[in-house]
Amino acid sequence: MSTIEAPAAGSVTMFTTTWCGYCRRLKSQMDREGISYSEVNIEEVPDAAEYVMQVNGGNQTVPTLLFPDGSAATNPSVAEVKAKLS
Repeated sequence: MSTIEAPAAGSVTMFTTTWCGYCRRLKSQMDREGISYSEVNIEEVPDAAEYVMQVNGGNQTVPTLLFPDGSAATNPSVAEVKAKLS
């Protein structure tokens, strides 16, 4: 696997691109809900693109979120993110 590490408890790592509308929407929803995240642009970080492809059957689907427990979710709702972190 790549050098991608799970985020700290209570936060997520969000893999995005600059042009992804779903990414922008989820970021604004997580900001509103006070959910902590770090953003990684898969077009700028080769390891991140590899990771996203690994968890999405070879596709570079964003947003892909990595949770503290090491699990991932592709294009989750903010409610799913909150539930996963609680």
